[in-house]
Amino acid sequence: MLTELTIKDFAIIDQLTLRFAKGFNILTGETGAGKSIILDAIPLLLGSRADNSVVRSGAKLALIEGLFELEPGPLRERINAILEREGLEGDSPDLLVLAREIRRGGRSLCRINGRAATANLLREIGEGLVDIHGQSEHLSLLKPASHLNLLDRYGGLVEQRRAFSMLVEEIEKVRAELNRLLSDEEALRQRAEMLTYQAEEIEAASLKPGEDEALQDEARRLANAEQLAELAGEAYRALNVAEEGFSASDLLSEAATALARLARIDPTASDLASLAESLSIQAEELSRSLADYQETVEFDPERLQRVELRLDLINSLKRKYGCESIEALLESAQEARRELEAIEGSSERIEFLQAEEARLLTEIGQQGAALSRARLEAADRLSRATEAELADLRMEGARFAVSIEQVDDPSGALVGDYRVAFNRSGIDQVEFLIAPNPGEPLKPIARIASGGETSRIMLALKTVLSRADQTPILIFDEIDAGIGGRIGAAIGHKLWSLSANHQVLVVTHLPQLAGFGDAHFKVEKQVVGGRTVVRVQQLEGEARIEELSAMLGAEAESARQSAQEILHYVERIKQATPSAG
Repeated sequence: MLTELTIKDFAIIDQLTLRFAKGFNILTGETGAGKSIILDAIPLLLGSRADNSVVRSGAKLALIEGLFELEPGPLRERINAILEREGLEGDSPDLLVLAREIRRGGRSLCRINGRAATANLLREIGEGLVDIHGQSEHLSLLKPASHLNLLDRYGGLVEQRRAFSMLVEEIEKVRAELNRLLSDEEALRQRAEMLTYQAEEIEAASLKPGEDEALQDEARRLANAEQLAELAGEAYRALNVAEEGFSASDLLSEAATALARLARIDPTASDLASLAESLSIQAEELSRSLADYQETVEFDPERLQRVELRLDLINSLKRKYGCESIEALLESAQEARRELEAIEGSSERIEFLQAEEARLLTEIGQQGAALSRARLEAADRLSRATEAELADLRMEGARFAVSIEQVDDPSGALVGDYRVAFNRSGIDQVEFLIAPNPGEPLKPIARIASGGETSRIMLALKTVLSRADQTPILIFDEIDAGIGGRIGAAIGHKLWSLSANHQVLVVTHLPQLAGFGDAHFKVEKQVVGGRTVVRVQQLEGEARIEELSAMLGAEAESARQSAQEILHYVERIKQATPSAG
């Protein structure tokens, strides 16, 4: 149960702390007093999307904090397992503290048991903890799309439906790939031709890594052979051809001899002698190397032409396929071959996928039919239970039914001898039907139910569903829309009866409904320091009678007497039907 709710700087609420009772909690007040604002804070506490526009004007952030008491059972075990998994355990397994900060800058901070968490984690923990019935859900009853979810919740079919959904997800992937392969057959053929040409063109060139660099060096030598030979000859002549009687080698040798003699006389010059001797030897080696180099320099115009043609081919391939090196060209050819193998195997892949699709369609048909049978059984139970609840809500004789149908589809799941359409929710199209009055035919709720009837149908369904899924906290925002006082008492009795196994929070304008509250809170707006603020007072005794009198809107004395009569009537009902509340 939600034991305590603290709200700060949220919308027009400056600071508010509410301590709710275990059973049936009523919130009343004038229209616009802030009752729904209080309830709007709870979804945010459970991880709903936050909007920084809810931050009170002038404040930096809005804070919502809730203290929950967890009763022993599967829900507490599930929540505590999540807390243990995330390292967010509290001081007691019976207590859970959730908090949400919404900052004006747009950022939102979530906390669980005082430690930072994510909104997704809040949603995971809040799942099954609170069921909120607001105006949007009230209207959703008129939309058949919501009926299937309600039926599956009632029948306990959520896991069976999830398993079915996984099968459908699998066939969606198979069909997506199959459609791509089939629709792209011509494109794949053209692609295969292009890849074949690309691979063959590159492979025909017989490229070798680094070949282009070696060819560039060779081409440079061949193109400059004459100049290379001339320069090598000049260097050789400088070393070996005597001018004025002596060559460079002769002069270096003579210098080395002189310095050797000098060093014998003056040992300090031995380094100079060694250097001269080394230079003389190097000059001889350089002379021999130049002679060898001159022999390698060849004038071969035909070879130069072949090298240049080869380089042109390599560079042309590089430009054509957007590669910067021979290695990249070779990798491009290999990639083309790999893709060709995949394309050439596409026919085999298509056959495999078609067989897989047929297998999945059969399995989907089997599981879909099983799910449909389970829904039919649940629909029968739901119809009988809802009709009983409607009778309690002064709709005696009303008939409620669930229409479950399938639609033929030539490409659908195989169910017996037929193929039917399917989606992730199953093979069924579900719609709630109602005949509010005896003798009338069943028709869709959206076409037959008035506002007050819709409220009662929704409450009847909520009552039946709450017994099935055991959500501990039920919240109703103006469930009494379109309902008069006489029916309001019946609804109040019904909501109070839910508090035997649930904590129930209700916003209402009907005094007949409000009289059933185990705890009654009055919400009102006040102006403090020139600012509008929301104040909440828990009413007891005379204060509660005054509020019920004001809600009745009659003359003071008669309204007061009527308020007392409401409370006396409720007291008799509660004594006759004990509740945990």
